[in-house]
Amino acid sequence: MTFNISRKLLAVLAILLTMTACATHSPSQTDYTAFRNSKPRSILVLPPINDSVEVGATYGMLSQMTMPLAEGGYYVVPVAEMEETFKHNGLTTANDIQSVSAEKLRTIFGADAALYTKITAYGSSYRVVASTTVVAAEAKLVDLRSGETLWSGSATANGSEVGNNFSIGFGLVGALVETAVKHVVNVASDKSWPVAGLTSQRLLATGGSNTLLYGPRSPKYGTD
Repeated sequence: MTFNISRKLLAVLAILLTMTACATHSPSQTDYTAFRNSKPRSILVLPPINDSVEVGATYGMLSQMTMPLAEGGYYVVPVAEMEETFKHNGLTTANDIQSVSAEKLRTIFGADAALYTKITAYGSSYRVVASTTVVAAEAKLVDLRSGETLWSGSATANGSEVGNNFSIGFGLVGALVETAVKHVVNVASDKSWPVAGLTSQRLLATGGSNTLLYGPRSPKYGTD
């Protein structure tokens, strides 16, 4: 009996050691070989596919994705030009637009690469003693000349990161009232929009670990 217990303890310890090793393993680094070889100068930002329940999520993100790319050193095809071109060709949904071939996008817009984005969470949700606004998205940069994926990443942000000064107090009852009021305020004031802006900045940042590389218009181009 003692021998069997010892074997079980050893087995449990082995599992725990394996889990610990996995937990402390450093995250894999992005392979930038294809990105550096491609040297994209211009980027076409496609409307994000919306997997959230919020109808306005696509444009909440799209309207704020150009800035971090431009600041990172890339020429970005104007959103208005992109939208008008697709509408003229009968394409109005993000799913249909993202289904257009890389070769065709290259021919129409002349961009070196396209950014494909999917929104996985967007909006305010109410829970007991907690109301939060969360925006999460994932993206990949694809070379329109070869169809090769150059980079992929994801990011998230929540309402507490963009400022929240509302407070009532009065214990649990006060907390419940405060949560309900915050939720109404968040929805009424579209708090998702600034949160989406922070998510966009994180998702499309340049020069950091596993982020996009600096573009050719950046003074830091080639230093990462």
